[in-house]
Amino acid sequence: MSLEHFDVVVVGAGHAGAQAAIALRQAAYTGSILIIGAERELPYERPPLSKEYLSGEKSFDRILIRPEAFWRDRNVSMALGTRVVSVDAAAYRVSTDDERRFGYGTLIWAAGGTPRRLTCTGHDLSGVHTVRTRDDADRLMREMMSAEQAVVIGGGYIGLEAAAVLAKAGKRVVLLEAQDRVLSRVAGEALSRFYEAEHRAHGVDVRLGATVDCLLGSGGQVAGVSLVGGEQILADLVIVGIGIVPEVAPLLAAGATGGNGVAVDAECRTSLPDVFAVGDCALHANAFAGGAEIRLESVQNANDQANVVARLIAGQPAHYHAVPWFWSNQYDLKLQTVGLSIGHDQAVLRGDTAARSFSIVYLQSGRVIALDCVNAVRDYLQGRNLIQSGARIDPAALADTTVPLKDLPTPATATA
Repeated sequence: MSLEHFDVVVVGAGHAGAQAAIALRQAAYTGSILIIGAERELPYERPPLSKEYLSGEKSFDRILIRPEAFWRDRNVSMALGTRVVSVDAAAYRVSTDDERRFGYGTLIWAAGGTPRRLTCTGHDLSGVHTVRTRDDADRLMREMMSAEQAVVIGGGYIGLEAAAVLAKAGKRVVLLEAQDRVLSRVAGEALSRFYEAEHRAHGVDVRLGATVDCLLGSGGQVAGVSLVGGEQILADLVIVGIGIVPEVAPLLAAGATGGNGVAVDAECRTSLPDVFAVGDCALHANAFAGGAEIRLESVQNANDQANVVARLIAGQPAHYHAVPWFWSNQYDLKLQTVGLSIGHDQAVLRGDTAARSFSIVYLQSGRVIALDCVNAVRDYLQGRNLIQSGARIDPAALADTTVPLKDLPTPATATA
């Protein structure tokens, strides 16, 4: 088995992996770079897969992170359609499923995760989909054309975005969420209720506290969903959006510290020598989550952590400390979130949900920690500074939409 050597090997061709290579070249790094990707596609944006790409609003070329010529001109090598199956940390090499070996000086693990799948009977029937890759979205688009009734399992962002696309395409849609509200892990109750009402207004049958018992099939094709309690829902298409499993098994087998992801420090270093991890799979202590160890599944986190690692490899000091942000497009609603609402003890509504343009400001012990902004770009942009500064603002003032967030007095400025 031959061995090719690169100064930097990047495992994963998503946002994090691509940005690591881009940032290395921007930092004038001249060493050799290889990106290993499990898919055969050049690096592309994943968020549009459940939004604009799935709906046909964007072609695949428009969601490429960079065109082919970009990588060629910057001498970034690609090994696509191959998956790393083992890491030899002592020998500084990785092995792939097509029996190749690559040596590295530095390894950047940016493999992301794989969709969490149902474990019940019928999970492997035809017509059961996840949305993580281009192939996933392409298969779903083909089957959507003839489908009449779809069931979406999971009321997180992926499930809600897919339900919106299906509803706009004229399909009958049932959305099943096991918790008592959608977005329960990432948002407060007011935002959850708003989106539940919006989806119902667009014809989606939102079922809360609904636990799947099994999937029903006919001739190998999904035909319905059976709930705990006995109710059966007809379906010729099922989308499962219940989170991801971080793709870190080869690193953990090599001795890296971790579990729900691979543990990294403030420089995104793993416990293995000269091995970094970035993006969805990186378990890190986050200052905006009160120091809790979390994984952040977002483009922002992928890019920011990749930039940190690139600067370090290029010999520049860097550490990860960035305000998290996310977004979601559903119907004509643009949700922009900044900060993390984990552990909030107060939520202030800024604006009117009926107007479909409002923000929810989350406080913890009087300090602004996050905002959910629906069709409210100005609040989103100005709210970032409140989070970064740890501003303490009177809730009544936060609720007053006649005063921009940037002009609200903090206790320090109010007494100056």
